[in-house]
Amino acid sequence: MSGSERREQLIRISRTLFAEKGFDGTSIEEIAATAQVSKPVVYEHFGGKEGVYAVVVDREMQKLLSMITEALAAAHSLVKLERAALALLQYIEESSEGFRILVRDSHAASGTGTFASLISEIASQVEDVLADEFAARGYDPKLAPMYAQMLVGMVALTGQWWLDVRKPGREEVAAHLVNLAWNGLTGLNPNPAITAMTRAHVPAPAKPRTGEKELREFEKAREKEAKEAEKVRQRELKEAEKARVRELKERERLLKEAEKVKEREEKIRQREVRLAERAARLEQVDQSE
Repeated sequence: MSGSERREQLIRISRTLFAEKGFDGTSIEEIAATAQVSKPVVYEHFGGKEGVYAVVVDREMQKLLSMITEALAAAHSLVKLERAALALLQYIEESSEGFRILVRDSHAASGTGTFASLISEIASQVEDVLADEFAARGYDPKLAPMYAQMLVGMVALTGQWWLDVRKPGREEVAAHLVNLAWNGLTGLNPNPAITAMTRAHVPAPAKPRTGEKELREFEKAREKEAKEAEKVRQRELKEAEKARVRELKERERLLKEAEKVKEREEKIRQREVRLAERAARLEQVDQSE
């Protein structure tokens, strides 16, 4: 197996494990064991669990964003909404593991609030659609960002619910979503259906980024990690050297203190000897007298 093939295998395995157990519940040991490789192979390709998790999350976000962006390229606003809702449901249906990862974890390896940031990106694109529609109908376009958050939030939460229940079918779910968004509660259609124009359009799957580009990006990331690790190692060496110097100085100080004590004891002993000799001489003088 070539290096690129091994890398893709590790990504596929990690994607399944992250979807099933989450980031914290998945270990490097488990990824390596499932791929039947040693842990250093995983570290060599990704630098650690955070590295492979970041790749998986980034791929899923790019795939979903690409599908939503293409859907919003339609001419009519109603068709935009229909295709965007269908694109999300199609992604959930075809990439359930990826969607579970996006909505399940918000780990530091992927940045704060993975799903929230994804929703924010989609909402920013929907803002333009709503702003044009508001302006055409005489509404204030400045309200478009708020309505975009409402609309995208409604679709996203419905998608999370549909991830597990899968009933009714995605076209019916999309039709009801658009029915509520387009007509409102007071104008709901009792039997909504998506338009023929949307039904005939199937969003194309997102084109994966070239492995070469991704490889360059992660080579840069690995180089950065290596530099950071080297800085940490150098810092630890300096700290260890400082500690060794401090220890040597402390030992020298203790030796000097011991020498001073020994000198004082020697002086005391010599003084005691002199005093004893003097006392002996005085005693001899007294006896001679």
